[in-house]
Amino acid sequence: MRVRDQRNRRRGVLAAGMLAVALALTSACTGGKGAEAPGWQGGADQPAAKASVTINEPAADAKNVPAATAITFATEQAEETTVELTDSDGEKVKGTLAEDGKSWLPSKALAYGESYTATVTATGDDGLPVTATSAFTVMKQPSKQVRITSFLGDDQTVGVAMPLIVKFGRAIPEQYRADLQRRMTVTSSPAQEGIWHWVSPTEVRYRPKEFWQAGSKVSYRVQAGGLPLGDGWYGRADLTVDIKIGAKLVMTVDNSTKRMVVTRDGETIKTIPVSLGKKSTPSSSGTMVVMEKLRKTVFDTYDELGPEDGYRTKIDYAQRLTWGGEFIHAAPWSEGQQGTTNVSHGCVNVSMANGAWLFNNTKVGDPIVVKGTERKLQLGNGWTDWNVSWAEYVKGSAVPYDPTAGDEDDPAAGDEDDPAAGDEDDPAAGDESDPDVSASGSAAPTA
Repeated sequence: MRVRDQRNRRRGVLAAGMLAVALALTSACTGGKGAEAPGWQGGADQPAAKASVTINEPAADAKNVPAATAITFATEQAEETTVELTDSDGEKVKGTLAEDGKSWLPSKALAYGESYTATVTATGDDGLPVTATSAFTVMKQPSKQVRITSFLGDDQTVGVAMPLIVKFGRAIPEQYRADLQRRMTVTSSPAQEGIWHWVSPTEVRYRPKEFWQAGSKVSYRVQAGGLPLGDGWYGRADLTVDIKIGAKLVMTVDNSTKRMVVTRDGETIKTIPVSLGKKSTPSSSGTMVVMEKLRKTVFDTYDELGPEDGYRTKIDYAQRLTWGGEFIHAAPWSEGQQGTTNVSHGCVNVSMANGAWLFNNTKVGDPIVVKGTERKLQLGNGWTDWNVSWAEYVKGSAVPYDPTAGDEDDPAAGDEDDPAAGDEDDPAAGDESDPDVSASGSAAPTA
């Protein structure tokens, strides 16, 4: 891996422009009778600089090195730097140089118990290379390993509001999160600005600043295999997931009209009468995300609500919106009230025909925006990432937010008018108490 040390990618362009201006000024201001060409004061050329390089970690002959180790080094007067890592058989290990040009990370965790040799070569203005080497041995496989899982699997197609969700089998101490997060990378085509947000010590999510662009390809990676995660625990393995973003389908429900308007890529494709939660059990207002889809299920609330208020009902075309039990679902018993009266226990009731149509057209990750009800969506009650403003969301990152780290040519970068962002005055915004729950551990559904 090769890098020009401490060079901004734009610097060469700027330097060329400055040189052109200098030449133009010289041709305009010199010449003419009696003019003398300027030269170096003292008449001597400056000597070419000789580079130096030092490997900081792993130290030479180090033992018990973590399998996730990075090669860190320091250079001076280096015009060009290359990094090479080889195993005991002389095979080269693939890796990537950090953006700051001061470290190099292997593409995957190193083999436990294996010996490696790192060689860093720096070349100065004089054209003469200098090298530093460090031979080290990776630790034996640890007994205490943290399992790392992704909610999504490879090649899934999801909606534009889908957060990337990574969970850990053990709470990650706060002082280890920044190092872990720096090894969690997201790439998208086209490029889009986004950030990781810790919702609990065992769960971190990533969302772009605005909804994903329809048709995007997204890949995310967690290079945590062999990474120290506190109290003698290490990451079990690296994780890589590739997904696709589908069409931009958005459902908007307005309590004042009792209608759901469905748009695809900005065009209205269907308007559906709905019945929301009655006053005693209101639906939540806010931006929610479809978390799971169940063609047939049973809503059973006897254990939670008791024999007087509880019920057991067969449900068709159910789409979960909150952990508290709010769904979009078919409700043939309320078709006479849909479009005029709220009679549900908090769910979005639609007819059988509309329930089937929605179920066949939506994806996990599609957003639904509910407006004008008596209750505000509680932060953490579902994937409420879009119910938080971007300014608040970035506060959940373990690494300081750098808005210039993304694509500088992205016209959306730096736009604070996030259409999906929640209320800046939301007292719950930025609350890190989001419980680490899963669908199997959620509250009973409401009808």
